Amino acid sequence: MAGLTSECSDLASLSLYDASQGLAAGEFSAVELATVLLDRIEALDSQVKSYISVTADLALQRAAAADAARSGSASHPLLGIPMAVKDVISTAGVETTCGSRMLKGYIPPYTATVVHKLNAVGAVMLGKTNTDEFAMGSSTENSAFFPTRNPWRLDRVPGGSSGGSAAAVAANLALAALGSDTGGSIRQPAAFCGVVGLKPSYGRVSRYGLVAFGSSLDQIGVFARDVQDTALVLEAIAGPDPHDSTALDGDPPPYGQRLDPDLRGLRLGIPAEYFGEGIQAEVKAAVQAAIAQMERLGADLVPISMPHTEMGLSVYYMVVTSECSANLSRFDGIRFGHSAQAGSMWDNIGATRAEGFGAEVKRRIMLGTYALSTGYYDAYYLKAQQVRTLIKRDFAQAFEKVDLIACPTTPTTAFALGERVDDPLSMYLADIFTIGANLSGNCGISLPCGFDGRGLPIGLQFMGPHMGEERLLQAAYAYEYSTDWHRRRPDLAAAPDTA
Repeated sequence: MAGLTSECSDLASLSLYDASQGLAAGEFSAVELATVLLDRIEALDSQVKSYISVTADLALQRAAAADAARSGSASHPLLGIPMAVKDVISTAGVETTCGSRMLKGYIPPYTATVVHKLNAVGAVMLGKTNTDEFAMGSSTENSAFFPTRNPWRLDRVPGGSSGGSAAAVAANLALAALGSDTGGSIRQPAAFCGVVGLKPSYGRVSRYGLVAFGSSLDQIGVFARDVQDTALVLEAIAGPDPHDSTALDGDPPPYGQRLDPDLRGLRLGIPAEYFGEGIQAEVKAAVQAAIAQMERLGADLVPISMPHTEMGLSVYYMVVTSECSANLSRFDGIRFGHSAQAGSMWDNIGATRAEGFGAEVKRRIMLGTYALSTGYYDAYYLKAQQVRTLIKRDFAQAFEKVDLIACPTTPTTAFALGERVDDPLSMYLADIFTIGANLSGNCGISLPCGFDGRGLPIGLQFMGPHMGEERLLQAAYAYEYSTDWHRRRPDLAAAPDTA
């Protein structure tokens, strides 16, 4: 492909909405836009390593089809828009690895509902993004293939497990991307990479075709450069699905058309438990400044308490490892994926799982299997589910008093590559402010609200009640509309590179 030009760089930096407007006006074609992004991936992704696979030929074919299908401003806003898909989401005919040796070379026979919906409106998939193995991690260092790097500083992690999708959007290697969020895996990397990341309510978006990690927690969501772009993608992928019994009935509202910067009357809850010890001072200051800005915009700040917050991390890792143990039992080397071919059936299963799974996945399988075993189920898994009910009650009671909750997305900015690999507890703590929305099934969004002294982004999180995406997006849009944090982009040429 041709080298990057200044025109290419300009097109690559467009928001999804602006790109859609340009396509509708005939300022450039979908093929030209896709070529720009593919050129940029070829030139720069060797630094970031956001993609596991790039589907260049398929992208250009779909871009040409989008150009042929265009009918001016009446076309869908995602028609011809280049996007990326996290590599835990099934794509028929395109390798889906889940970042694991277990599925290297696996080609799914079917396409996930979310990808089918994007294809139906003419979006263009550029490729599959890197992920912690089976979405288990907070740094995208657990990928079996390579770690992804943070575009703001290449010696820092992008967050996880959807770090590849977050980094691709931040580095202008995709206009938007899909990720999955089981305990913060969209919002945490969005905060680390300075982009918008939305976890919809459980059931708002179909999980059909998402390789399961924690089935009662998993949710597919969106990365984009701003709130309006996020709303447009959510509108395209949300809704019922006969293939997924947990997908809720009812078509999504036109989220992108209902964004309003007027916050008058909004009750914004400020939970004391999310501003305690262990928060980086710059993160706390930036989030408090953002909350003060929300008050200036018309929101009423309401102090609230979430008394069971301190139990959230323990509950989450008991529930998610148990569900992980059950879900990953299907990977046995017999039906699909890696097979060790080691003698008897039982020898083959043991050798396959030893070779195919990485250390973090093995750790979680063993923890979950132990928690579900005879004699321990009541003491661990059942007790965790009981406390989960208390956490859900905390959120329900809070939303009787407030419309949304505001807090930090993460306790710190992006940490160094390798810094926490050998300290699982420290790694898990990166998700301490995000897991509540997964345990309760509520929606949450992270958006940029500042930078620390090293130039690393800081994330502000809003959480809303179940199916409260419309109000959540409106509040996020109002804050974003009054600031310019979301307009800042990393300069890869200037980013420290220790690769």
